[in-house]
Amino acid sequence: MRIGIIGAGAMARALGGQWAAAGHDIAIGARDTARARAASTVIGHGTHAVTVAEAAEFGEAVLLALPVSALTEVLETIGEALAGRIVIDCTNAFLPDSGTFVLSEDAVAERIAATVPAAHVVKGFNVCAAEVYAGPAREFEGHTLLVPLCGDNAAAVARVAALVEDMKLKPFHAGGLAQARYLEATSAFVVGQWFGGNDSRAMFPPLEATFADAD
Repeated sequence: MRIGIIGAGAMARALGGQWAAAGHDIAIGARDTARARAASTVIGHGTHAVTVAEAAEFGEAVLLALPVSALTEVLETIGEALAGRIVIDCTNAFLPDSGTFVLSEDAVAERIAATVPAAHVVKGFNVCAAEVYAGPAREFEGHTLLVPLCGDNAAAVARVAALVEDMKLKPFHAGGLAQARYLEATSAFVVGQWFGGNDSRAMFPPLEATFADAD
């Protein structure tokens, strides 16, 4: 698959590196062309640095891996190019330097979809840090790491699920795009707990133990 990545930070490098290694064609674009070139070198596997507009036009799927504060400007520039394409939103609207992981807005994925209504937006890859996706571990406590995906277009969700599987991770459809706001809120809460020294994974029992009696 041709994947255009917009952004050149840690998440762009982590996901781009995994997909490039799996054989996908990657073009990475950023507002800072020097950062795009540096990221393309890190990703390797023939990845090439392009402009933001060229990355949008290149990709059958386009990953938005940039700060939420930059979304409005970028989407105004490339919105038309995203029509009919899969748009993967891995962003988190954490307030900068707050230390409390409060969301600056409640539903980023829904805003993206409203801004580019002809695109097929899929929310995913926003729960874990880039280093988790870039690292070699795929199982934790005997379970393959799950990647929840939210989206309204079944075909788009299926293609992003295939990209998850290419990373040797396990995808699951967590609902339509209206559910993405809860995934975004979950990220803020869970990451805040991790930074506070609490083991978020230990909050949830395994599936076989998640039973309850009817009231």
